[in-house]
Amino acid sequence: MTKSTRTRAVTGGDVPVLSTRALNRATLERQLLLRRSRELSVKDAVTHLVGLQAQNVKPPYYALAARLADFDPRELSALLESRELVRMVTLRSTIHLHTAADARVLRPFVQDALVRELSAFRGGLAGVDLGELAEAAREAVEAEPRTMQQLREILLVRWPDADPQALAIAARCTLPLVQVTPRGLWRRSGQVALTTVEKWLGPGADAALRPVSEDRRSDGRMPEDGLLRDRLPEDRLPEDRVPEDIVPEDIVLRYLAAFGPASVKDMQTWARLTRMRGVFERLRPRLRTFRDENGVELFDLPDAPRPDADTPAPPRFLPEFDNLLLSHADRTRVVPAEYKGRTWQGNFAYSVFLLDGFLAGVWRLAEDVRRGEAVLTIEPFGSPGRAEREELTREAERMLTRITGTPAPHPSASPSPSPSPASSSAYDIRFGTVIGR
Repeated sequence: MTKSTRTRAVTGGDVPVLSTRALNRATLERQLLLRRSRELSVKDAVTHLVGLQAQNVKPPYYALAARLADFDPRELSALLESRELVRMVTLRSTIHLHTAADARVLRPFVQDALVRELSAFRGGLAGVDLGELAEAAREAVEAEPRTMQQLREILLVRWPDADPQALAIAARCTLPLVQVTPRGLWRRSGQVALTTVEKWLGPGADAALRPVSEDRRSDGRMPEDGLLRDRLPEDRLPEDRVPEDIVPEDIVLRYLAAFGPASVKDMQTWARLTRMRGVFERLRPRLRTFRDENGVELFDLPDAPRPDADTPAPPRFLPEFDNLLLSHADRTRVVPAEYKGRTWQGNFAYSVFLLDGFLAGVWRLAEDVRRGEAVLTIEPFGSPGRAEREELTREAERMLTRITGTPAPHPSASPSPSPSPASSSAYDIRFGTVIGR
């Protein structure tokens, strides 16, 4: 037993207690943030992480630059072009980058959570049958990829009295829509245009989530607590679009492999689902259990890595909305209580960096790609010492080299975020102000 793990007497026996630092190190290890992986390809990493946040174009590239030793942005871009990776609405009703196989399963897995969003728009959908809307939207986007504005205009012809925004959101929530390329490609992304996952990937291709275990329910169906079907009264969704072999136990095991140890509420936060307790209970005989310092029960894979709390954690630069920050009900394993809420202003989120494994500040990269110039500004929340600033600088240089393909010069000590006059390859790293600029 390490000094970060102790036992606590609870009903049924002694249960190991994991400290916040122990949880931090375990989660960082699963997230490939303690040591960059030299074994995983881009596709393998996206699979292991069960997708990457992709609200904007660049975050998946920054996320993998922090996690893979030999990351090349062109590899990710090529996988999008070949349709081995796709961008679509899944977890927490946000855009994620998934493998083609995972996209087909995770989208129906969270379908009920997406449909529940429509309760806020029911006033704008009076008289609109969701089944008819889904089929009309499907016909439109499968004829050719459509922007959201184009889709709204098409649906308004059929439902002229409905709210345009509500119609578009209803289509987004009821249909598995993917963002077609060039959206998301490195250095040549385009506007968002949508078609269905079936149209983009072809019918039935890769329709199975890669399981951690081969154990499956005999009937292969999603249990009631998986929350798959539309529960809105008077509405109907096409029933032949849902894969029959979705097994929520496999998804829980995948989640624990990437984010564990974790509680039931943690997993529900990650997927924005409810009533997942039954799935964990069915898995209990195959899992290890722990408690956190507040007594919350945590589940984990028996052989998953749980490094010692004193394991060194190097600095890492992460994009806005990185799933490391959003996939637990209790985020103190990564976000210190005193920094809660500091990386947001309204609906805008800043990119963040970690020091000693914990959130420690924000950063911004301002690029002029045509001129080959960029300024990386780092704003710590505390007062890092000289050694920590040097570590941050080295990590920033490494990221710039991977992302831009050009080594960064020696950093500036100036707090000003403005680039100094430079040659055609000027990459400047500065400590200064990010929030509010």
